[in-house]
Amino acid sequence: MKHRNQVFDNVLDLVGKTPLIKLNKIASEFEGNFFAKVESFNPGNSSKDRIALYIIEQAEKKGILKPGDTIIETTSGNTGFSIAMVSIIKGYECVLAVSSKSSADKIDMLKTMGAKVYVCPAHVSADDPRSYYQVAKRLHEEMKGSVYINQYFNQLNIDAHYNSTGPEIWKQTEGKITHLVACSGTGGTISGTAKYLKEQNPDVKIIGVDAFGSVIKKYHETREFDEKEIYPYRIEGLGKNLIPSATDFDIIDEFVKVTDEDSAHTARMIAKEEGLFVGYTSGAAMQAIKQLGEQGTFKKDDTVVVIFPDHGSRYMSKIYSDKWMNEQGFFDSVNVEAAQNIEYIK
Repeated sequence: MKHRNQVFDNVLDLVGKTPLIKLNKIASEFEGNFFAKVESFNPGNSSKDRIALYIIEQAEKKGILKPGDTIIETTSGNTGFSIAMVSIIKGYECVLAVSSKSSADKIDMLKTMGAKVYVCPAHVSADDPRSYYQVAKRLHEEMKGSVYINQYFNQLNIDAHYNSTGPEIWKQTEGKITHLVACSGTGGTISGTAKYLKEQNPDVKIIGVDAFGSVIKKYHETREFDEKEIYPYRIEGLGKNLIPSATDFDIIDEFVKVTDEDSAHTARMIAKEEGLFVGYTSGAAMQAIKQLGEQGTFKKDDTVVVIFPDHGSRYMSKIYSDKWMNEQGFFDSVNVEAAQNIEYIK
């Protein structure tokens, strides 16, 4: 790898080493020091670049992936984009089973990156043959020379963040981190990062963020899978209607649930107050901090790190669309100012 004078062999050399940015306004009313690990600085604009590159390179080392093979994955969009990007550089075909809940922006990006995309209904059970889990499995069985990444049940998902995100945050905070706040979907990001941080300091509090309509928080507290918890929600890449084995529930101290509406408005607030254009799950993670801050969770000398997983450009047809926000009933007498910021000169 040639990194001198900021000249790189290809985009994959840019994966990782994302900045930690102090949050100066959005959490100013709370005790503590707050920093965002901004993963949109990865070349594929999300934290999923880390697992895509790591898992594929591990498969190459083990001889599982060979030139001309096809990589298959289940994704809400970001992992798919990262896998498609890595596949282009390394010469693999890419087939993706995507949830219909994924934004149109994400699906268009996947097609642009040369992936074959199967859009599957979002609100069906995980074992339904139409679910993106089952479609990916079926495609893998049907296609010779294919490798199914299966991020939800792949230990390498955790390892990727243990070997990169965790050490980066520890070094960037000079070991002063007291709290990690991260959304939990597959669970790889929070589990791998937490594993490294807890090894350095067992007192670091690990706080997961879950969505209403997901089973994750209750499973963490009871170790029971409760189907009654499941109902449709809008946030992508957060929460689940199954229990991913890529989540290490023992290493997470607590979960906080956030709503679709609060998370959308908080994402918009991050842009307005911090100048960071981030995605829906970033809004969810920041919303969890707001809720915890209001409860007096943080102390004056705490160093709180929140992971912002991806970029706002992938949600232009959703949370950054006034039309979509209005259709969801997310604009009310309190939250209408964004829709009034445009004036047309005739």
